[in-house]
Amino acid sequence: MPITPSKFIWMDGQLVPWDDARVHILTHTLHYGNGVFEGIRTYETDRGPAVFRLTPHIERLFDSAKILGIEIPFTVEELVDATKETVRVNELPACYVRPLVYLGYGEMGLNPLPCEVNVSIAVWPWGAYLGDEGIRNGVNMKISSWVRHDPNSMPPAAKGVGHYINSQLAKVEAVKGGYDEAIILSPGGHVSECTGENIFVVVDGAILTPPVSAGALKGVTQNCIRQFAGDLGIAYETANLLRSDLYTCDEAFLSGTAAEVVPIRSVDDRDLGDPGPVTRQIQERYHAAVRGQLDQHKDWNEYVHD
Repeated sequence: MPITPSKFIWMDGQLVPWDDARVHILTHTLHYGNGVFEGIRTYETDRGPAVFRLTPHIERLFDSAKILGIEIPFTVEELVDATKETVRVNELPACYVRPLVYLGYGEMGLNPLPCEVNVSIAVWPWGAYLGDEGIRNGVNMKISSWVRHDPNSMPPAAKGVGHYINSQLAKVEAVKGGYDEAIILSPGGHVSECTGENIFVVVDGAILTPPVSAGALKGVTQNCIRQFAGDLGIAYETANLLRSDLYTCDEAFLSGTAAEVVPIRSVDDRDLGDPGPVTRQIQERYHAAVRGQLDQHKDWNEYVHD
C-alpha cells in the first residue's frame, strides 16, 4: 500500500520536514537489520484523534530493544509524548504510527555495541491493511512452507527489524499463490502466527490462540481480544494448535494493529464460511473500543489534544 506523505517526522527529539527525514547509506541497521519498531494506529473520535493502546505499544518497543541488547536513549513517557506531538503537528484525524529504533551511522561490523542509537516516529494516513473487503467478508489464508525462526536463533518475542524477512518470505509466497495472507508454523509444527498478526480459532464457542512459546508475538491487540472475551463471557485460552485445527474449527480470525480484526474465510482452500458470530462480536467490540465508546476500556485511548 503506497505511503501518503505527511508534514513532519520526529527524529531524535526534533520535528523534521517529511522530505528531509533521511539517514546515511552506511547506517548500521540498513546493513545488519538490528533494530526494533512498532505499528500503532490513531483513530478519529468525538474527542479528536486518539492513539489506541499507545503506552503498551511503546512499552513493547522497549521490551524488544532490551531483548536485542539496544539501549533506547529516551524514556517510555518521552516517546509517548513525542508520538502524540507528531500526530498533532501533522493534523491528521486518523493515521498509522511507526516508531523505529535503529543503529545509526558511524560504525560498521557485526558488533553493534559502539553504534549510536537513533529513534524516529513517522505518521501517515493508511487504510485497511488487508482491505475493506477482507474486514467485511474474510480473507483466504495459506500455511506457509517457511517456518518461524527458532527462539534460540532469532527471538520472536522481539519485534525486530530483520526478523521480518521471515514474514516477507511467507507473505510473498502466499500472495503469489493467490492468497491474502500466510500462516507460519513453529519449528515444532504448531501454529505460530500470521506474517504480522496473531491468529485465533473458535471451537465450541471458545476462542483459542497460540502461546508465545509457539513463536507468536505478544500482541497488544491480542490482549484486547482476551479482555473483550471476558466482557462477553466467552471462554478464552492459549493453546498449541495444529494445522488440522485450522481446517476443522468453527470460526477463525486474525488481529494486529495494522490489520485490526479480520475474519478468516479459508485456510489451504478449506472453506470456513462466512464470518461467524464470535468473530463479529469481537469485531464490533474492537471498533467501539478504538472510538472510545467502551466505558470499561476508555483508558486504552490516549488523546492527542488532551
